[in-house]
Amino acid sequence: MEEMKMSWVPYVPLQDRFGRIESLKTKIFTLCCTQRRSALNRMETERANKFYYYTPYIPLNPPEDEGGTVVRVIYPLESPIVCDFHLELDDYKVLAHKLVEDEGLPEDEREKIEEFLKEKVKQGKIELEQAEEARKKAIEDMDPKQREAFENMELYKLYPVKTPDTPDVNNMKSRYINRYYGRAHYLM
Repeated sequence: MEEMKMSWVPYVPLQDRFGRIESLKTKIFTLCCTQRRSALNRMETERANKFYYYTPYIPLNPPEDEGGTVVRVIYPLESPIVCDFHLELDDYKVLAHKLVEDEGLPEDEREKIEEFLKEKVKQGKIELEQAEEARKKAIEDMDPKQREAFENMELYKLYPVKTPDTPDVNNMKSRYINRYYGRAHYLM
């Protein structure tokens, strides 16, 4: 976070911002950029993209995507065939038949594709299991205080207050944050 010039800053309510901040004991923190505005104005596009996609890692919440049930397969040809195999929904024979028809491949290629799919899906399952075991081991090895802090952490999603010069967003509010954080506990 230091490299990205980001840090967790205590939230100070608007009415208390001009008073003594040291005496305020807040339990709410926001992720803020600590880099000076002049440097932000001159930032390169590549570095700006890093800021857009920067999210701190919360190990107790696994991502809410289909990463645990989908294996990406790349079949080697002159122009490689890329497809996703869903462990729970897809069948080897059906997917191989579909790939042969869609790509216009000869019928004898179907069995090769099916065997290749079986091999790659087996490897993908092993990799997914290893990643899940590594995540669980990291949680077990975590400092008890840090683990308790992660377990007691609550996420707030804030929307702008309606003013005459801002659009009304009341009908567009959602608790969903992103695939890493899941849903917010509170919506404001």
